[in-house]
Amino acid sequence: MPRFHVDGPLFAGQTFTLPDDVVRHVHVLRLQTGDAITLFDGRGGEYRGELVDIAKRAAIARIDEHSDREAEPPYRVTLAQGVAGGDKMDWLIEKAVELGVSDIAPITAERGVVRLAGERAQRRQAHWQALTRAACEQCGRNRVPEVAPPRSVDAWLAALPAPADGELRLLLSPRAEVSFASLPAVAPSSPVTLMIGPEAGFSPAEESTIIEAGFSALGLGPRMLRTETAGIAVLAALAARWGGW
Repeated sequence: MPRFHVDGPLFAGQTFTLPDDVVRHVHVLRLQTGDAITLFDGRGGEYRGELVDIAKRAAIARIDEHSDREAEPPYRVTLAQGVAGGDKMDWLIEKAVELGVSDIAPITAERGVVRLAGERAQRRQAHWQALTRAACEQCGRNRVPEVAPPRSVDAWLAALPAPADGELRLLLSPRAEVSFASLPAVAPSSPVTLMIGPEAGFSPAEESTIIEAGFSALGLGPRMLRTETAGIAVLAALAARWGGW
């Protein structure tokens, strides 16, 4: 059944005109009047509905009932990802959402090839947020991860609250002495933050600053993974370890 995200609030019994981006998707999928659809507003659960009218530039849907179905893992992971160049960042964000990440923080680093500031940074943030909504539509999640504004390492660390009891803050580093096998075998109830550098990694000075902020350097074995591979590999491994599947 086609799934669409709509900025809510939604409620059962409502009949309303769908937003323009959803209307375009309805036409691309060649949906017809009477077709069943699923809508979600990000507040939890989803709504079963039906298309009751479709025009060239508009479509009207009726919401029939609410379902409390969720597809979230039993833990919360924030991915603080060094901004990767080309299409890598788009791909990475899409797959991270599919693997259950809760929030995404794009990080600009000294060695990063992508420079973002001002209006360009705002456009990229909006683009990445749209990707998370589309990924949720595809994979069945009803809660949309938030993409934070791109920030430098120092600015992002300065905005972090004090660590909560039991919180895990992990920095992937080829120089780490802590192995993945040393992580807890049971999903922690406190937040988990996973920080990964861009293509050339974080500089030694940045790594020192990150560790001083309470992060533990974590290694993934003898092979050097690309930035777009590392985060996805860890999220998949955590899902297997902590019951995210």
